[in-house]
This record gives sequence, C-alpha cells and structure tokens, in this order.
Amino acid sequence: MQLVPRQGGELAQVGAAEQVTEVWLANRRLSEHTRAAYRRDVHAWLAWCGAQERDPLRASFLDVNTYARGLEARNLAAATVARKLSGLSSWYDFLVKIRAIDSNPVAGADRPNVSRDHSATVGLTPEEVDNLLHKAAENGPRTYAVMTVLADLGLRVGELVSLNRDDLGWERGHRTVRFVGKGNKARRRALTPETAEVLDAYLAVRGDDEGPLFRTSTGARLDRHAIFRLIRRLAAAAGIPNADRLSPHSLRHAFATAARAEGVPLEDVQDAMGHADPRTTRRYDRDRHNLDRDPAYTLAAARARRASQ
Repeated sequence: MQLVPRQGGELAQVGAAEQVTEVWLANRRLSEHTRAAYRRDVHAWLAWCGAQERDPLRASFLDVNTYARGLEARNLAAATVARKLSGLSSWYDFLVKIRAIDSNPVAGADRPNVSRDHSATVGLTPEEVDNLLHKAAENGPRTYAVMTVLADLGLRVGELVSLNRDDLGWERGHRTVRFVGKGNKARRRALTPETAEVLDAYLAVRGDDEGPLFRTSTGARLDRHAIFRLIRRLAAAAGIPNADRLSPHSLRHAFATAARAEGVPLEDVQDAMGHADPRTTRRYDRDRHNLDRDPAYTLAAARARRASQ
C-alpha cells in the first residue's frame, strides 16, 4: 500500500486510508489500548463509508451526522459515540495536515452532549462488590485475582489486561504494580497485603515465568472481552441487579465512590485513578451524593412522620 499525495490534495487509492491510519497512530503518543480503540473506530467508519458507497476523503459533516445517528440507534452511550467521533476527528485532522483533504468533516458534525456531572456506568454498592468477589473466589485463583485487582485498585480494563508478570514488584517496603495508564503515562500503585495475597495465590498456579500476568490456558493474554463476560456472569450468579449491564468500569466506579464515602480526599482518589482533570473524579462523587441526598427521601420521611401523628 502506498500513500501518494496528488495535485489538489487527493490520495492515490491503493489501500491509502488504511495506511494513513497507521501513519497517524505512529505519530501519536497513545497507549496500546487507545491506539487499538482508535484503529477500530476508523476502520468502522471506513466500513460504513464502503457500505454507503461514500468516499471517506470526500465525506461531509452530513455523512458524519448520519453515521453518528446510526451509532446512537444501536443504543451506544453518548460518551461512547463522542469518543468514536473524537478519534475520527483526530484522523481527519491528520489528513488535513498532510494536505490530503482541505477540511475536517467531523468539525462541523453534531456531536452528542456528554455531561461531566453524570457517569452512565452502572455502579455497584460496597456490599455488591463483596458478593461479586465472593463468587470470583469460588471460580478459581485467576478469576479472583482479576476481580480483586479491578475492585481494589480501580484500574481500567485496558490497564489490567496489559499487565505483565514483571510489572509486579517491591518499592520502599510496598508491594507494587506498574502499568501504562491513559495518555501513555507510566504509573504505579500500591498493593494492599490482601490484594498481594490473592495475587500470590494465583501466581502459585500460574507459575512465575515472564509474559502476560493474566493469561488463558493456552498462554495468550486475557482480553478485555473476556473480562466483560466474566463480570456479568459473576454478577448474575451473585444475584446483583442489572448484571447484564455491568462492565469492568463498574468496579472502577465503585472504587471511586466507596473511597470518597470512606473519607479519602478527592485529590488522592484523583491520583489513584489517573484523572488529569479533577472534574472527572468529582463526577463519581456527584453521582454518589445525587442519590444519597435526593430530596425525595426527605419528603418521604416527612410524610411518614405526619402519617404517624
């Protein structure tokens, strides 16, 4: 495949769209998880353009709007659609920079509104997390270790599946885990004695050789889709409501809200979760308070008092 600029900014069409995607990704400082997500998003757009007989290099904002409405019709969350369009916009910005096209069609598109004050993730109570971990323990050392790390550290699923055996270590008397977080930033977290004990039990079965920390029976790296299926199966077995709507991010959400409920300072939760913007962390906190402090509870209690008089 060759990427050949022509007069007028057009591209020679010999698989050029796919090649320019790899060039674009190679010039971005992204984690492997984000890189893979952007690649999927662009390929999905190219597939849509092919099905609609649209030239992606001549797409307009109207085409992008039609595509976005189609994503929304699949009941994807607004934040998911917005993220897909954001990656697509970055791809088109790169095409503009290399003079393949004149303007970015996503720039004028109607993107979904994503509120900073609300998370669409279905959360879990501390008791539900306990029940989930109990079922995970019954399922075996690997399942228990996977769910414990997600629950006790609040890692993103991409961060979890990217862990290797040599990411576990010791620093200044703490058991630690190192990983690459969002924005390709190197991060580390402390492992509590309880979490370390669960991991050690898993390593006793897995073996202490190098390679992916969490792997399948064939030695392949456990993927994010397997984690999604696992948490929903465990939640259903534990009798947790909305089990089919849970995701690994539900445990991340639970980590943040439980930490704040236990009095952990907002900035410490922000650092632990790797949020560059404190407003992202506060969104989890608002979700907790919006439910706990709903005026409906106060009004119901007042009505009950009046009825008892």
